[in-house]
Parts: sequence; structure tokens; C-alpha cells
Amino acid sequence: MQTDSPLQVSDEKINWVSSIPFIAMHLMCLFVFYVGAKPVDVLVCLALYVVRMWGITAGYHRYFSHRAYKTNRVFQFILAFVGTTATQKGVLWWAANHRHHHRESDSEKDIHSPIQKGFWWSHMGWIMCPKYEATRFESIKDFARFPELRFLNRFHLLPPIALAVALYFIGGFSMLVWGFFVSTTVLWHGTFTINSLSHIFGKRRYKTTDTSKNNWLLALITLGEGWHNNHHYHQNTANQGWFWWEVDFSYYSLKALSWMRIVSDLRTPSDSVKYSFKKYSAEDRAALNAPTAFWGAMAAQKKAAEGKVREALAAAADHLPTSAPAPQPMLKRQ
Repeated sequence: MQTDSPLQVSDEKINWVSSIPFIAMHLMCLFVFYVGAKPVDVLVCLALYVVRMWGITAGYHRYFSHRAYKTNRVFQFILAFVGTTATQKGVLWWAANHRHHHRESDSEKDIHSPIQKGFWWSHMGWIMCPKYEATRFESIKDFARFPELRFLNRFHLLPPIALAVALYFIGGFSMLVWGFFVSTTVLWHGTFTINSLSHIFGKRRYKTTDTSKNNWLLALITLGEGWHNNHHYHQNTANQGWFWWEVDFSYYSLKALSWMRIVSDLRTPSDSVKYSFKKYSAEDRAALNAPTAFWGAMAAQKKAAEGKVREALAAAADHLPTSAPAPQPMLKRQ
């Protein structure tokens, strides 16, 4: 079993060389202006976005990270495989990092907190940092015992490469551009919004130790993950939309699979958990609706940057001459 420690690299810096494939994926999207927008290619793009987003939400997140339901070993592998085609690294890597995020959410040890490290770092910067390339096996021992999952985790590029090749042979270069490059890039940023935007924009119903928020728009583009405050309040539920108006397509699909007995034991919150907010005091409710700490952190960073600029200007001024030298005649009088 691989035992690499994610703490081998101490500094948090982006490695631009190793991030070339990540950047290239974005640049390949520009080929849409060359290949045009065939209806079949756009439909494939949307379909693969939904299917692979489901692999992340229902598989990587709710099953592997939180064990919110049960399934058999065959379907467990299918969940891992579909999630791996989303090109978000291995299933064990993803789930272990997510468990770490919940343990340290919005603290200094959180690897992608917008409160601690800013929006862009939480959204995508941490992914390009060598410090977090290794899998935290100590956090995912329950699933690391399956050799097929370790194989997928180690060779996580094989499924997306196979998908890209298949798209090329089925629909040519245009389907490759739309079905793989565009779909994957949009899928990345849709998923990343839960790390970044869902800790900045939205509403808080429950008291948690972090800044997680519920956001209906993010819930729509992530098949239900946008009910993030619900999730951080009670993590191990198969549903994250807890009320009828909180749309959660991932849970609806899991419910349908439970009727077919493919999955079972879907965990849902009790009424005491769902309605616990009704016991909050007026002060508690006011605190929940207060501006997020993100904006205070941004203001503090701006003030600190301005202070450094003033210090630099003051230091430069100290080295300027105190008075200008007297002008000298250019020609000497004879």
C-alpha cells in the first residue's frame, strides 16, 4: 500500500510546471471557436457533466467521504470509476482530503478555506500545490483495504484518458473538445465552488464552527451540494437538501437506486436535527445572519498590504538626500 505523507512538502506554493496539464485543459476549450457547436456535441457535454458530477456528489462525496449509505462491492467500484472520469484525482485521495476538511473546516489547518487563504486558493490554488499531491491513507483506511480502489487511486488518469479516446473515435475532434475538455473544465469549477463560494455566499440556518452556507444556485449546478450549511451541521446524511424546496438531485437518484435495492440504509437527518434551529435565540439568529468572516479577512489583508506599501515608501524616503546640492556653473569664467 502506498504510504506517502502529504506533509513532505512544507510550503504552500503553486507548481506551475506540474500544473501545465490543468492549465492546458482550460486552453483546449478555446477550440470551440474552431469546431463550432454541433447539437450532438453540446448534448454529450451536458450529459457527461451531469453523470460525472453525480459520480463526485453521490460517489466520492456522500459514499466514500461520509459513508451516508451502503452498497455492494460491484456498485462501489462503479461509483469510484464514474467519479474518477471527472479527472479530480483518485477516489481515496479525494475522500481523505474531504474528511480532513471537515475536521479542520475554516481553521488554519483547513487546506482550502477561503477565510484563511483567500478565494482563489480555496477554489483551485491548493490543487496545484505539491504539498497536497499525496494521499492521506491514514484518513481513509476503511476504503483503502480494497485493492481495486487502490488501483483506481494510483492510476486515476486511466479512466479519463479512456473517456477522451472514446469520445474522439465516436465523434471526432469536435466531440473530444466539447465532451471532454469543455465538460471537464466546467465540471471542475462547478465542484470547486463548494470549497470556495459556499463558504462566502448564501444563508446560514444552523450554527457550525465554520462559515458554511446554503446556496440554491450552487445546489442546482452541483446536483444538491449547495446546501452546504445543512451538510456541515450534520455530515453523514445521504440528502443535503433537507426540506421539500431544497432541490437535491443526487439524493433523488440515490432514493431511486434504493427502490431497486442497489443501495440501502440511506441516512437522513432526524426531525430534532432538522428543526434544531427553531430553538435558537434572537442573538443566535443575528449571529447567523452577520456578514461572513471572509469580508473581514479581505479587509484585513487589504489594510496589511497598504501598511506594507507605506512602510516601503517611508524606507525609500529615508534614503533620499535631505537637500539638493547647490547648482554649479557649467563653464568656468576665464
